[in-house]
Amino acid sequence: MPQVLIVLGSKSDAPVAKKATDVLREFGVSSETVVASAHRTPDRVREIINTSDADVYIAIAGLSAALPGAVAAATVRPVIGVPVSGKVNLDSILSIVQMPSGIPVAAVGLDRGDNAALLALQILGLRDPGLASKLVKHRQDMAEAVARDSEEVNNDVQA
Repeated sequence: MPQVLIVLGSKSDAPVAKKATDVLREFGVSSETVVASAHRTPDRVREIINTSDADVYIAIAGLSAALPGAVAAATVRPVIGVPVSGKVNLDSILSIVQMPSGIPVAAVGLDRGDNAALLALQILGLRDPGLASKLVKHRQDMAEAVARDSEEVNNDVQA
């Protein structure tokens, strides 16, 4: 049973899913990735969600980006929507953030599969102290990298 189920609206969304799976793997969290379209295969979407034991869902979609909402309509577990960039980026962003009352979907930035994974990890970390500690360490590592970058930039501009 994967802890996180990633659902893609189409195969072309795979690079965004890869960002998520890389982060989840880094933290030792299991995931599975499937393709199911909210418009072309709505019954498949419902079947996948209704038979899944995942704790958190990440739904990745572009264009009208109805997939995160379709997943959220089929479960009471957390759903994180990732809008995928395209010709008109605003469409996918608004489709995810403008959900109707009662069916929430968390949204991350355009193509930010990595942030979707981190948010999923934070949700899972509420019940897993070891995972929560790894997230704290991850934040510390990022802060240290920024401090090193700052020192490097200062040295470069002072030279």
